[in-house]
Amino acid sequence: MSFISAHNSPMISIPKKTTEEVDWTTPIRNAIAHSYGEDPDNYAQECANLQRCRQDAVKGAGSDITAKDLLHKYFGQLELLELRFSEIRVNFPWRDAFTNKLITQTSIAYEKASIIFQIAATHSAIAASQNRSDPEGLKRAFYYFRTTAGMLTYINDNFLHAPSLDLSREVIKFLVGIILAQATEVFFEKCTDEKKSNALVAKIAAQTASMYTSLSEEVKEFMGKGIFDRNWVTVIQAKSKYFTSVSQYYRGLADSSAGKHGEALVRYTVAEAAAKEANRTASSFASLFVTQMSPNLPPDAGPALQELTKAHLALITDKKNEAQRENDLIYNAVLPAAETLAQIEKAVVATPITIQEVYATPDVQKVIGQDMFIRLIPLSVHESASVYSEEKAKLVRGEVEKADNAEVEVKSALDALGIKEGLTRYKAIAEGGVSGEEELPVEVRRWKEDIAVMEEREGVEGIMSELVRMKDTVRRELDGISRELDAESRECEAMRVKYDHLWTQAPSAALTKTLRQDLKSHLSALDAAAQSDQQVVHLWESVRSEVQLLLSPQVEDVFRASTEKGGAGSENLLDLDVGSEAKDEEERVKISQFVDEIEERLGRLNKISHERGQVLKDLKDKVQQDDVSHLLLLNRRNTGVESTLFAGELEKFRPYQQRLTATVHHEQIALQELTQLWRGLRDIAGRGAGAKKWEERERRKKDTVRRFSRARDTYMEVRDGLAKGLQFYNELTELTAELKRNAGSFISERTTERDALVSQAEMERRLAIPKSTPASTFGDKPPLPPPPPKPSSGLESSFASMNLRGTNGPTSLPPPQAPQRQWTSPPPPSSHYPSPPPSQGAQAFPPPPPPPSNVQASAPYLPSPPSQPPSQPSYPPSAPPSDPYASLSLFGSQNAVSPPPARPPPPPQQYSYTPSNPQAQQPAYSQQHQQQQSSYLPPPPSSQPQYGYQSRPSAVASSPFPPPPPPINYGSQYGTPPPPPPAGSQPSPQQPPPPPPPQQAQQPYYYQGYAPQGAQSQYQYPQGYGR
Repeated sequence: MSFISAHNSPMISIPKKTTEEVDWTTPIRNAIAHSYGEDPDNYAQECANLQRCRQDAVKGAGSDITAKDLLHKYFGQLELLELRFSEIRVNFPWRDAFTNKLITQTSIAYEKASIIFQIAATHSAIAASQNRSDPEGLKRAFYYFRTTAGMLTYINDNFLHAPSLDLSREVIKFLVGIILAQATEVFFEKCTDEKKSNALVAKIAAQTASMYTSLSEEVKEFMGKGIFDRNWVTVIQAKSKYFTSVSQYYRGLADSSAGKHGEALVRYTVAEAAAKEANRTASSFASLFVTQMSPNLPPDAGPALQELTKAHLALITDKKNEAQRENDLIYNAVLPAAETLAQIEKAVVATPITIQEVYATPDVQKVIGQDMFIRLIPLSVHESASVYSEEKAKLVRGEVEKADNAEVEVKSALDALGIKEGLTRYKAIAEGGVSGEEELPVEVRRWKEDIAVMEEREGVEGIMSELVRMKDTVRRELDGISRELDAESRECEAMRVKYDHLWTQAPSAALTKTLRQDLKSHLSALDAAAQSDQQVVHLWESVRSEVQLLLSPQVEDVFRASTEKGGAGSENLLDLDVGSEAKDEEERVKISQFVDEIEERLGRLNKISHERGQVLKDLKDKVQQDDVSHLLLLNRRNTGVESTLFAGELEKFRPYQQRLTATVHHEQIALQELTQLWRGLRDIAGRGAGAKKWEERERRKKDTVRRFSRARDTYMEVRDGLAKGLQFYNELTELTAELKRNAGSFISERTTERDALVSQAEMERRLAIPKSTPASTFGDKPPLPPPPPKPSSGLESSFASMNLRGTNGPTSLPPPQAPQRQWTSPPPPSSHYPSPPPSQGAQAFPPPPPPPSNVQASAPYLPSPPSQPPSQPSYPPSAPPSDPYASLSLFGSQNAVSPPPARPPPPPQQYSYTPSNPQAQQPAYSQQHQQQQSSYLPPPPSSQPQYGYQSRPSAVASSPFPPPPPPINYGSQYGTPPPPPPAGSQPSPQQPPPPPPPQQAQQPYYYQGYAPQGAQSQYQYPQGYGR
């Protein structure tokens, strides 16, 4: 039996606090700038979002689900904010929910407690407004009453010394009692709707009555303080009596069902008395209830409560009268005293739901959303997150290492068994053919492609042609240089024969010694290179046909023919004779079965490996995306929980680890089965005739591969030799060109000098007056008598006293030594390959003496000597050679005075060819010698042109005949020592010329590795191409 009007029972909801505007932005910006050292402007949007979130939660929100969600979101953000800015101070103004007193605090804890109170008030309003006639409404009312109690309990447990009365411990405890009593009442309604047993309903009703009775006693303490609404007290008292009656009623029903009719009748009597009191209280409440005075009660709370108690009173009265009548007529049970009745057991059915449980639900987490200041992580959280990241990295490294070890183990096992290579062989045997794989091996195909690319870019034949062209060019150049030097030497000597002592140009042999040495070295290197070229050509000729075959499409036919040799006209390797066909067929069937099973196991291993790789990838992605910074931030205040927290978080990866372990296990099983199958296959197929034919086929195939391998190696050797040959000829071409330039410069200047000397000699021959000779020498005419002596003047006697050799000696000094020129050969080109050796250094030979000059300075009819070639060469000069005339005592004494000699002719130009870069060349006559000459020699006449050499003014002619030419010392020109000076002459201040250094041995050039027998190779190709 149930109450029809039970759901009309009014429920009390908690009043809400009120607040005013709060400025979050300024304190947060200051905290970001000072505590985190970041720019607050970067978090302007977050500050604005927080400000708007608070306003939405506490201003203008009602008491519905939307208001609840807004409050949940704001409180969740407050929790996260406090973890980052625990020291922040903001003025939070809140008014007391009961006294309306304004209290302002600067602690975030006060704001949090006030928001939790708001959440509890909202939950209680939602619960009280539910339609409890609907089962879903009953469930929601029961849930929200319990969450309200949990919120209020959290305030009492975590916020001490409340600044306002509504947050005090006594008030919160009283409110929790009201909420839990109403939750128990809702559960009672649910049990009556579901028609639970009378004993159970009696226990729940007794618990409800007990809670309301306790509240009616506690509320007396607050009566004089004016905290709670007086209507709350009336409702609590009415419900206390009401549920006392209800509990006795249901227990009486239970006793009556149990046959305890006397106890049941007494309980009905007690229940009727309590119902009358409840009805009397409810009637008084209904007559005085004003809705505006009690906003936390339903508008129909008075009439509803009155109807509820009135209906119950009528019900219990009827039930008592019926039980009295039945007991009088039927049962005649003894009625015990009411005080002796057993107490009704209580059942606690309503417990608070904690705030942690509320916020752990996905719906609330979704409402809270992402942390507004998620980018702002404290340093301690970063450090803890780094520790956790290292733990994750260890886990991943361990799993990767296990997976790698498993892969290596499988690969090693397959390689050791030789399955991948041998399976093709056995598969071909099972199919009865030999075409188990491509006819052209992979390495041969690669060689073919490589050689084709090289030949397309630059063929061997083209390189050889270029090599021959360069060699011929170098040889023509060298031969031309040799011919030009020979022609120049012949012309010089022809002039010497023609003009006899008038020809003063030095012989070419000594001056071209170094040029000819370089020429010889280059020719020797060219000859050696030609021999090396010939060896490369022989190598190429030996493999040309093989390489052409390798590049042609017929190479596949070659391999196919090599594998078909000895096939006896049949591709069936097991078809040896007609009588064994059945046996062969049976053997092929067995081999085929083994091959199929082995391929299935290999496929299984590949699938396992692929699955393991995918699981590893998923694990890495999961680890990469895992971020516990939020959890660490939430547990920032709890010390010593990191290890526990990390262990719990790492459990998320346990399924991946288990899957990886399973793949390793299945892989081991498949590998064991594969090993057994392979051994069985080898036992069957390894001893038949088909296996022998296959081995013979493979041997022939390997021989063909080795054949083309040798051709390919020789081809690469030929290309390497040709490349080095091109390098050699390039360097030799550069050296030859430099040698040609030097030789051309030498010949050009020698020719210019020779033309000048020819003109001078011809002039001297025409203008010279011959000296008187004895009649025996010239038989045609007698000699002319000498002129009469003239009285000696002081000047003539002074000049006569300057004769260094006496009266019989020559009257003219040797001409001064002309400045010599040196020829330098350029250094060899720098290269990382060996290059031909540089030319040998040339010894500076002493220049020949200048020719005598019979042209007197006083002769007005003599023309100027021919113009001289430029005295400064375009190449760097060498060090000055030693003076070959040092022993002639030209400047032996400052005191010795001799008549001035006749003016000498222009000196010849001397050349010296050296390969090194010499120092700057100085003229043969030093500045000191010029000063010495100028101290006692008269200056030349002003009308005489100046040349690029020094000349002495001729002496004043004392007779109409020119002086005889000075003696020519040819020994000094050809390296013989000059004659010693006559006795009584002064020693020369110049040092005698040093002897020429010994010539270095000629060293020809060779290709490396192709030097002729007995020759020391200077060019060696690496990796031994000398054969």
